Amino acid sequence: MFLRIVADSFGRRPRHKLLTGAALALGMGVVTAALSVSLDVGDRLAKEFRSLGANLVVTPQADSLPLEIGGVDYRPVNAGAYLPEADLPKLKTIFWHNNIIAFAPILEVRAEALPFSREGGRFGNWTGGVPIVGTWADHAVPLPDGGEFQTGVARTNPWWQIDGGWFSDGAMECVVGVAFAKKNHINVGDSISLAIGDVTKTPAPLKVMGILNSGGPEDESIVIPLSRAQSLASRPGQYRKLYISALTKPEDAFAKRDPKTFTPAEYDRWFCTPYISSIAFQIQQELPGTDVRVIRRVAEGEGQILTRVRMLLWLVTGAALLAAALAVGASSAASVIERRSEIGLMKALGAGSGTVGFLLAAEQLLLAFVGGGVGYAIGIVLARLVGGRIFGAAPEPSLIVFLVVIALAAGVTILGSAIPLHRASQYEPAPILRGE
Repeated sequence: MFLRIVADSFGRRPRHKLLTGAALALGMGVVTAALSVSLDVGDRLAKEFRSLGANLVVTPQADSLPLEIGGVDYRPVNAGAYLPEADLPKLKTIFWHNNIIAFAPILEVRAEALPFSREGGRFGNWTGGVPIVGTWADHAVPLPDGGEFQTGVARTNPWWQIDGGWFSDGAMECVVGVAFAKKNHINVGDSISLAIGDVTKTPAPLKVMGILNSGGPEDESIVIPLSRAQSLASRPGQYRKLYISALTKPEDAFAKRDPKTFTPAEYDRWFCTPYISSIAFQIQQELPGTDVRVIRRVAEGEGQILTRVRMLLWLVTGAALLAAALAVGASSAASVIERRSEIGLMKALGAGSGTVGFLLAAEQLLLAFVGGGVGYAIGIVLARLVGGRIFGAAPEPSLIVFLVVIALAAGVTILGSAIPLHRASQYEPAPILRGE
């Protein structure tokens, strides 16, 4: 009987029901879109941020050891340790190995360069002190599980612009910085021979595959395959520096604490969260003798942007909920005033204040479920439009978001209707039936 009364009452006064349902649907649509994008925005923005370049740099630990006497640093300028290239597959064995999306070893050396035209003619004499950067452009790293991981500087530094193409791994090819190319009149298709001292290390010249514009010191350099740089520097199987691009979670106050102060439970929480500090710690465990540093400009900039975007989405969600609650409250108050006679008659026939309030609340909840469901459908369409335009990929529908939206719709409806429903339950039947 109770359900029949609720269903019958729900079908009457369609104008108020339509206004309340529309307010709920619009509010829940905005909430659904904001929640869907907010849950997805972390991963999307993290991937977008990787266009900013690597956020971790690995160097030999020996380079970090000070050698100071009386406040004077006595380390030779060109001195430094080297790291084994054979250890690099271990990067894909750490706990957060799936968050390591790219890495590129670097070996720098100074050499003499002699450019040749594509017809074989010399452009001039040998140029000394040319910075040579050895790295991977697009390299397949064999993994311990038998698979391969494709990586290289083209992935860690995606903002580098190449006029032409990258060199092939291990080939007699190179890429020339735009400033060096302009100074020496080098074009794509020309060749360069490299030497150290009186020893010509590349008797077969390296073919110029592309002109690099990085906006950095690489514009004055020649970038060659890592294996060629190792041969040139007589450092087979070694590198000097490693850049890593990793997907991370912005560091909060907890992540900025010293891990040595953590309790076992706090340490597990920190270790199992993709903070950049925890990923750096795991890398250092897998690559002994290294010093892993965070490139703070990149990491902190990512965290600030992501925090502000999420804050904006939460503010939009809060504003939508508040607007929906006010609209529901106004509609509910008008409905209660119109139904004074009905409420008075129900009480005169023996219905208590609790029964009347429960009946009216049940009507509002039924309306909340309908409005919340319609709002979820609208929000999914809105989320896909926003996600597609801003992040290039639309968030998928989520059962968790649906349940949260329905719960929020019910909560907003009850809170917005609380005062009118309480006032309706306090009506006295006698004055109402007398028309007062």
